[in-house]
Amino acid sequence: MIEIIINPENTRDILTQISAHLGGTIEEKWGEYTMTLDNNNGKGKIIYIPFDWGVNLLDFNITFNKEFILKIEAEEFNPIRFMYNLKGYFSHRFGEQSTERKTEQFQSVIFTNKSDGINYLHFPKHEKLEVNIIQIVRKEFMKKRTTNVASLNKKLYELFVDRDYENRYMHFGELNLGMADDVRKIHKIKAKGMLRVLKIEAKVYEILSLHIQQHERQTAGKELPNSLTKKELKTIKKICDLIQKEPSKQYSLDQLSEKYGLSQVKLQDGFKFLYKRTVTEFIRHIRLEKARNFIKTTDLNISQIVYSIGFTSRSYFSKIFKEKYGISPNEFKKQIVSKVEI
Repeated sequence: MIEIIINPENTRDILTQISAHLGGTIEEKWGEYTMTLDNNNGKGKIIYIPFDWGVNLLDFNITFNKEFILKIEAEEFNPIRFMYNLKGYFSHRFGEQSTERKTEQFQSVIFTNKSDGINYLHFPKHEKLEVNIIQIVRKEFMKKRTTNVASLNKKLYELFVDRDYENRYMHFGELNLGMADDVRKIHKIKAKGMLRVLKIEAKVYEILSLHIQQHERQTAGKELPNSLTKKELKTIKKICDLIQKEPSKQYSLDQLSEKYGLSQVKLQDGFKFLYKRTVTEFIRHIRLEKARNFIKTTDLNISQIVYSIGFTSRSYFSKIFKEKYGISPNEFKKQIVSKVEI
């Protein structure tokens, strides 16, 4: 087991002190710091990106070869942390607590400590970890002109305005499969330089808003649908991921129900809960998004695109494309071509 005690004077110190203890290397490009680890302690990467107004991102994509406990001692900046567990699991406890609380895959946790408090983050060995951590330094964030924390519920409002860090707080979120898509989108951003950092920042704020929405929903007493277990929801998420990866396949409710052992009612309930769409509407949405991306990024003609994404009728495709985006596929393609020529 490895226990690292860190005393960060700023949020970036967390990454640099982890790297120093584990034997990693850090590379910086356009304000994005990447710690790479490949030794007996583990293998993978941790990314740190600071943004304006005290917001920053720590993104773990790593496997530790030994149990790893991160003991974060009192911090002057003392952020609120919004953590989402995309893969694997981890546990947390405050210094004065004797037992840890485990966060499973697809769960979130929000926590902050007192000014003299200690946080323990416990990561398992030989477990692939993908953990997204948004840290907000309140004294900086509250200076932002557009910040209006008065609109938050009472508990979150108290956390954000606690500039002297007198309170500690922990909130464990319910299973949130929708947030997984947004976290994955950060990993898929291919842009470089400033454009990459700007795109990641935009996605970080989207994820932060989802954390806040979930907190609001749970504190208002709105829980997961009673008709579905967590295991069933994870199965439905697996189906959604398959459709996103292979939208051109022909799917049917009968086939999906039989293959995954879920009733058609549960399939529909799950898709509506996760994406506010029926199974058919979700498939159509994914295909249209894929088609629009093909028009933007390839030289394929409209007919080639139609059949490559699983539609069998070009006229039907054109009809629903215009209904969704307010423009026909041909007109959209002409707009893309004219912008390139300019």
